Amino acid sequence: MDVTQPGQWSAARRAVETRAVAWLAARRVLIDPGSAHSDRVMFTRKALLETAFLVGLRARLDPDPLEGDYALLMGRVQDITSRPSYRELIARDEAALLLYAGTYAALRLCGHDDPQFRHIIQQASAGGYATVFERIPYRQLDLLHTLEMCQIGNSLPTVDEVLPLTLLCNRPNVTKLADRDIYAITHTVFYATDFGLREPRWPGGTSLGEIVELLEALLVLTIARKDADLVGEVLCCLLCLGVKEADSVDQAWDFLASVQEKDGRVNGPPGIVHAQITEGDSDYQSWATGYHTTIVAALAGILHRSPRTCRSPQCAVAPPRPRTVPADTIHGAVEWLCRTSVHHPPETGLPAAAASAYGAAAIGDPRLARPALVHFATQLADADQSLWQEHGMEIAGEFAAGLRALGITCPSLDRFLKATSDIISSLIEVPPQAAANVHRLTGLGLLAPERATALTGRRTPQPNSPEQNASLLPGLIKTYDLSRIASAVRDLITAGWSEHRITRDAVAFLTAQQNPNGAFGYPARDDIATRDRAQLSWTQSIVTALAELGVS
Repeated sequence: MDVTQPGQWSAARRAVETRAVAWLAARRVLIDPGSAHSDRVMFTRKALLETAFLVGLRARLDPDPLEGDYALLMGRVQDITSRPSYRELIARDEAALLLYAGTYAALRLCGHDDPQFRHIIQQASAGGYATVFERIPYRQLDLLHTLEMCQIGNSLPTVDEVLPLTLLCNRPNVTKLADRDIYAITHTVFYATDFGLREPRWPGGTSLGEIVELLEALLVLTIARKDADLVGEVLCCLLCLGVKEADSVDQAWDFLASVQEKDGRVNGPPGIVHAQITEGDSDYQSWATGYHTTIVAALAGILHRSPRTCRSPQCAVAPPRPRTVPADTIHGAVEWLCRTSVHHPPETGLPAAAASAYGAAAIGDPRLARPALVHFATQLADADQSLWQEHGMEIAGEFAAGLRALGITCPSLDRFLKATSDIISSLIEVPPQAAANVHRLTGLGLLAPERATALTGRRTPQPNSPEQNASLLPGLIKTYDLSRIASAVRDLITAGWSEHRITRDAVAFLTAQQNPNGAFGYPARDDIATRDRAQLSWTQSIVTALAELGVS
């Protein structure tokens, strides 16, 4: 969509909301727990609550009276909640207070207060269990917010007292967050901001800029995964914080509009509903797997157009963070690589020695890699060219750069590099994936810069977009694939994402895997040889990635 036409933006976003609410209203019969199959009753109660809350928020955020599909949904909520068979269940299951209090809050917000319903909720709230059993912080905020919407008093800790305990306010590593953690973060924003109607008092050390940065990083990950439910929730959070005009918001809207079906439905992520709930009923399955995400899309539309929500004059900016790693981190790893690589044959030891040379150069101490470089230069002085060919130009080039910095020679390597440069010089052009190796030859003085430019056309290969590389990280961290994590981080840095929250958090994860002896990684294996090989591979990969950042 043309970014110069904000009027078209607003119309398109309002259309997403309008279609979503129309789809929900057309299926309002399905939110009735009284007519649901016994296996679906609890699920339907939740859907009723969430539908009611959407309508209640519409009443709070939009000064115009309810009409059309919103009025149809509220009429259905009124019909269901007026029955004793629904409202009196709260007295028999106080732990489910929020399921019922939320529907009452929606009635009250829409001007349909019900004193009898309120009385039952008050009794449950004061009963010494419903409001005091253990809840994780964001669920406690949910309780506080719901009671506030019901205007039911309590003596619980306040929002300001609970907020410092949340995941959101404790600088989580974005690359480690599971879906349940992202939902915890989004709901914390919803309740802390009262869905955009108040500016919370963030705990000391937490800034709005940091929170926006975290949310924008989550958008990168959730859009890449095509998870419309989480994209919608994170978008709603940015809107609650007043961030309504930002590239990240535009990207989220574009994504939601692209996945919304013609009838208004927005599909939820796989596994959002247990298969047994929808088995054998395709219409119900379509509703059950899409109603929540469709509600979120509608909520985003309300928040975007509401004249009552806060509006930030400009996108909050996160405080500057270091883009480097401590020199001691790389220093310790290089020393370990030098000590360890010389005890390995060239097929495993040579790549580690090359990585040690690369890391030593990055911290301005090329002599640190000397023991490994001398060892393999001597051992491989008369090696066959096939050995260097098997290792490839990246390893051979970094090893050669380390040797030259120390004035060390390796005849077989020199012959290989000369032969390689002769072959490349005879070509008309090289494929993009070979561009980096061409420029390595230029750095070694074996190929003229202008010739390298002619061959590569200044092309920089980027097999994956930064967003794709970033989206890989949570899965790689879960499987503890340190080498691939390091590779993804290196690609992100090369793509100009060194300052991005996702890259910084991935680097923080990697540096936290360093052992006191300098090696990286914890193999969780008892066999010494297995441990040694794993750490050698991980350490050389991580050193090479961290060296791209520079040192402090």
